Amino acid sequence: MTDANDFGVNRREFVQAALATAAVAAMPGMANAFAMETGDRASVLGEIPKQHAANVKRLQEWIALPSIAAENRNYPQGPEYMAQLAREAGFTGVEIIPTTGKPGVFGLLDSGAATTVGIYFMYDVKQFVPEEWSSPPLEGRIVEKDGLGKVCVGRGAVNQKGPETAFLGALHAFKASGKKLPVNLVLVCEGEEEIGSPHFAEVVRHPKVMAELGKCIGVFMPYASQGADGSAEITLGAKGVVELELVSTGEKWGRGPSHDVHSSLEAQVDSPTWHLVQALNTLVMADGHTPAVAGFFDKAKPLSEEQRKMLEAVAAIPGSEALAKKQLGVQHWAKDANWLDSLIRLESQPTINIEGLVAGYTGPGGKTVLPHRAVAKIDMRLVPDMTALGTLDLLKAHLAKHGFGDIEVNMSGGYDPTQTDASSKLIQAQVAVYKQRGLSPLLWPRSAGSWPGWVFTSAPLNLPAGHFGLGHGTGAHAPNEYYLIDSTNPKVEGMDGAVASFVEYLYALA
Repeated sequence: MTDANDFGVNRREFVQAALATAAVAAMPGMANAFAMETGDRASVLGEIPKQHAANVKRLQEWIALPSIAAENRNYPQGPEYMAQLAREAGFTGVEIIPTTGKPGVFGLLDSGAATTVGIYFMYDVKQFVPEEWSSPPLEGRIVEKDGLGKVCVGRGAVNQKGPETAFLGALHAFKASGKKLPVNLVLVCEGEEEIGSPHFAEVVRHPKVMAELGKCIGVFMPYASQGADGSAEITLGAKGVVELELVSTGEKWGRGPSHDVHSSLEAQVDSPTWHLVQALNTLVMADGHTPAVAGFFDKAKPLSEEQRKMLEAVAAIPGSEALAKKQLGVQHWAKDANWLDSLIRLESQPTINIEGLVAGYTGPGGKTVLPHRAVAKIDMRLVPDMTALGTLDLLKAHLAKHGFGDIEVNMSGGYDPTQTDASSKLIQAQVAVYKQRGLSPLLWPRSAGSWPGWVFTSAPLNLPAGHFGLGHGTGAHAPNEYYLIDSTNPKVEGMDGAVASFVEYLYALA
């Protein structure tokens, strides 16, 4: 006799499920509804393999049209294309919502269901340098990847067009099967996520959008949650972020040249570049790592005991530290911390990071100039209960106090951190779907990265928000970004499995 555990099902859960099915069958009305849902779900899932080629093509065509806010590239084409994708998937009343920056996209899918869920999309992608890629970044080429199978390589493949295409594929499967969605959907999209979402709140707070989001039980973002080993994770929040430039100029400083001059004049003329470097050096302690801005940690909320236990579970996974170091290309954690302490710092510590430094000549050979202008691109990651604007004020006050008040501080984007309770229906439905697939998802207190979930989790909406989706990909913001299409590893889902996970999630949410 086959044991229930042979199917990855706990014996007690198996018995309870059988009793529940029998109880439903004993009530004719509920039995009919149960049978109808089961049949509908099977019909929808049966359409997914038939649409595999169309879903892959949809992803490749979307990759070929990059919207890059930092370069003002493909606007208004980007939002118009996003709106077209939404309409084709079944959303009605689709609108392009103007902002004082790049526009958003809004749409509804009303199936007459009792439950309504919000969906967050971003249609923009990060910049890229074609010469750094093994295949053209806008081609979406399908290539073999050892140990995984066939992947689609392209800018935006995993961040976020692959997972978003998989979610759209789920909606197309419902359409093809002629079955109604078990929930209603409210779609909100932005085109500036990669520059810190400076105007996304204008989209969400549009009266029409706010009214529909107010009906939702929560908001989720399609995601590729699986690692290359098949494990799945759930993040219960995300760090906030402030993106900014620090600009040092001779003109503003009142010292140094107002234009580039010969480097021999360094003997008698002050350097705005050294001025910026000295300012940057005051932002961190002697370890070159820990933020030294006064008050920076005052509002940083420590991890709870429950959150620490989540990280202890991650740290206890055999080989997890070695795998993380290999993927990141590092040999030591900051301050030579052990694996668990490094994870605690990752989740609980706010940071000040230098993204880039630019001054003077950076081409081949030397040019022997003393630059009149130097720029540092900075991001600061925030944890609850820090705020973006409050942290920006602390940075400005720090620079002024240390004699660098002349340095311009230009914030380009950012937002507050976000946190969602693990007991919310949004998260519990995710856990249920993963466990149904035989996975035990790892819970993380929050993502060390950022997304503008704060606009949903804060007042006046106060909704749970998070990420969901099976499937795998990596390389966000880097060359050779990819999303798994056809998996050769039974533990890791390809495109079809990711699409199916979204179908199952919508039923779980209902």
